[in-house]
Amino acid sequence: MFPRRNFIVFASLVLLSALGLTLHRIEKGKPGYVGDLLSSTKGNKGLEKQNQKGGVKHEVVESHGEPCNKSIEWLANVDLKYPIRYAERDIVVRPTAGTQRKSLTNISEVLFPQSKTLLLDESPSLDLQDCPPPIVIEIPNDPITPINASRMHFGIATTMQRLEESTPYIARWLSDTGAKLFVVGIKPEKGVPPTSKEMAVKQAKMRKQGMDVTLLPPLKEGELYTETYFSLAKIMYTHRTQETSWFVLMDDDTFFPSMRALLAMLDKYDPAREYWIGAVSEMWWSVARYGMMAFGGAGIFLSRALAAVIDEVYDVCTTEMHSAAGGDERVMRCVYGHTQTKLTYEPNLHQMDIFGDLSGVYESGRLPLSLHHWKGNSGYTVDLMSLVMNICGECFLQRWQFGDDTVLSNGYSIAVYPEGELANGLDFSKAEETWDSHTVDESVNPGTAHSMSPSRPRLELDKQKIQYRLLESAFVNGAVRQSYLHKGTDEADTLLVLYWRRDDDAVSDNSTQRT
Repeated sequence: MFPRRNFIVFASLVLLSALGLTLHRIEKGKPGYVGDLLSSTKGNKGLEKQNQKGGVKHEVVESHGEPCNKSIEWLANVDLKYPIRYAERDIVVRPTAGTQRKSLTNISEVLFPQSKTLLLDESPSLDLQDCPPPIVIEIPNDPITPINASRMHFGIATTMQRLEESTPYIARWLSDTGAKLFVVGIKPEKGVPPTSKEMAVKQAKMRKQGMDVTLLPPLKEGELYTETYFSLAKIMYTHRTQETSWFVLMDDDTFFPSMRALLAMLDKYDPAREYWIGAVSEMWWSVARYGMMAFGGAGIFLSRALAAVIDEVYDVCTTEMHSAAGGDERVMRCVYGHTQTKLTYEPNLHQMDIFGDLSGVYESGRLPLSLHHWKGNSGYTVDLMSLVMNICGECFLQRWQFGDDTVLSNGYSIAVYPEGELANGLDFSKAEETWDSHTVDESVNPGTAHSMSPSRPRLELDKQKIQYRLLESAFVNGAVRQSYLHKGTDEADTLLVLYWRRDDDAVSDNSTQRT
């Protein structure tokens, strides 16, 4: 840990006061503490003055940043409660041969080396005059190039309203990949089925966004949702091409962060053999109830060979399964009832049936192949969380430790550990158990051991761990901006901003994924 500052250089105070800004010292142990993150002297060239008062060392550091003339007027468009504390840093990613994605990468430099943070009294209309130099991070030397996923068909059954809500998220992983999406428009709980004109208009809009989408009515009028969901297997197989190898049934709130990683997972399997690939629920009580079933929210992957068998027995399976509670259960019953195929479990596909604070999932350093349940009031804006992948490839949720007390989980949070948790050997190979637990009677599985292990107990927020959650993300002049917010209790909120850039010209400044 580094010493706290008790006062600042008078000249700096006068200068910043003229700009309408003030410095703020955050004391260790108080909500909003950013420790070494903002008050470290590492990397600073400046004058240090020390004195001794009450047995505690205090020092003054004059920080010399780099000229930047960077506007922060964009803050006027962000829903913030003023006053706020503000700091920012540029990160430049450098594709480097031999570099691999790690669960946690250590960087000795602190993330925000300046000895001060700005206290903004109101929405700013000024430019920053000095900035710290950018941090250079090495990433795998994988060019950001177009993806060919033409061997994949995806299927969704949903209402037009929910499809409209999901379109920006679907565009993140589907646009310009060559994969085909089939959407069966269903009747909302209160309303009427979509008309052919409505579906045609929506189909045209999505195709203009680079998505190869076909909207269709249900195979049978008045069929149950579970029947419509199961019919996706037949619809996709009917529309197969010679190239089609995989058929994916999914929910309208299933999100695939990286199509490239998804294709790499499927490359392990031969589509000419019968494969039923998916993930069980993260919660053991759900597995105990439904068994070894591919849950639809995580994505159900059928190989070409298995899809052919399901197509042959489709009518029989439809007749047999009127009591099935869900579409994914219908798929399971058909597979188990008419083939010898068993579930191939891919643990990085996520049904996301866990509840409560999901920070332990998103801060685990693991790259998920799929995510689910992000709609509604979950607060997990997965399209913005993954936006940084347009800059650094497979870096979504990748972790970097800066200095000795700060960990960035890219796209989700910046966490500061003010009580020396990192120095005390906090095991980052284990996921923090921030989620709610649901045990099963007479089971040795405490709830998530089969899906989230290894894990460790949760830390106390604002004491053992200060968390800054992603507030917004956007493309800005070829870079991706991320804003991480910590809401203060007795003090002002704190906003930490990162600008991600590549040191080459391989960045696509649009809304679709290129990873």
